[in-house]
Amino acid sequence: MGYPMAGHLKANGHEVVVYNRTISRAEQWCRQFDGESARTPQAAAAGAEIVFTCVGNDNDVREVILGDAGVLAGVASGSIVVDHTTASARIAREVSAAADERSVGFLDAPLSGGQAGAESGQLTIMVGGEPDVVERASVAMDAYAKAITHIGPAGCGQLAKAVNQICIAGVVQGLAEGLHFAKRAGLDPAAVIAAISKGAAQSWQMENRWETMVSNEFDFGFAVDWMRKDLAIAMAEAGENGAMLEMTALVDRFYAEVQELGGSRWDTSSLIARLER
Repeated sequence: MGYPMAGHLKANGHEVVVYNRTISRAEQWCRQFDGESARTPQAAAAGAEIVFTCVGNDNDVREVILGDAGVLAGVASGSIVVDHTTASARIAREVSAAADERSVGFLDAPLSGGQAGAESGQLTIMVGGEPDVVERASVAMDAYAKAITHIGPAGCGQLAKAVNQICIAGVVQGLAEGLHFAKRAGLDPAAVIAAISKGAAQSWQMENRWETMVSNEFDFGFAVDWMRKDLAIAMAEAGENGAMLEMTALVDRFYAEVQELGGSRWDTSSLIARLER
């Protein structure tokens, strides 16, 4: 997702230096957007007013931002680091504390909207951090966002993203069961969706995924492996705050079954596959 997001920054007149752990990806971006690349996060951050990171998990965030050749080793006092990774609130607070020691602003700012949202510049961003830092960084984030919402202090962006993933898990499971039921009942799924998508059952998942779900096509979005990573973060947090995530735990087990079917890289709508097998 960082690839098109950096492209939007460049297209909106920002000077952009990119870093990717896969060097060929950074080189490809430079050819496409006529930009510059660096060989380490430290080098990419040198001289930057704002540094954006978007990696895989807590360990990646720790390495790319806090490592010996990480962002904080290169970024100047008074600058801002914005982490778009979906990670834990714990790592967000850890990085925030380290950034504060260097007089660097930090925002945990996970995204919703997937690859399509990144490419179209229509992402939803949930932000944790100080209000003045959010205001300063929003000028740049506007290049690829349709909505930027400040949730609260450091870690709150990640907690809000956990809520997002919990809700999506329930919606996709409900849609999978509904479509499965319609097919078993001999109904035309297209007619059913036409009827119910204008009422209370409507959702983004219904509007954008029902047709590919009934066609068993799952190459369009967020991978099951990543969804299980996100749900694990939510359930771990729930273990600390006492929240009951019964449905989330159940759907996570269903995604484990999808993985067993060979669907680790299928998108999250593949929950229907375990019902149709």
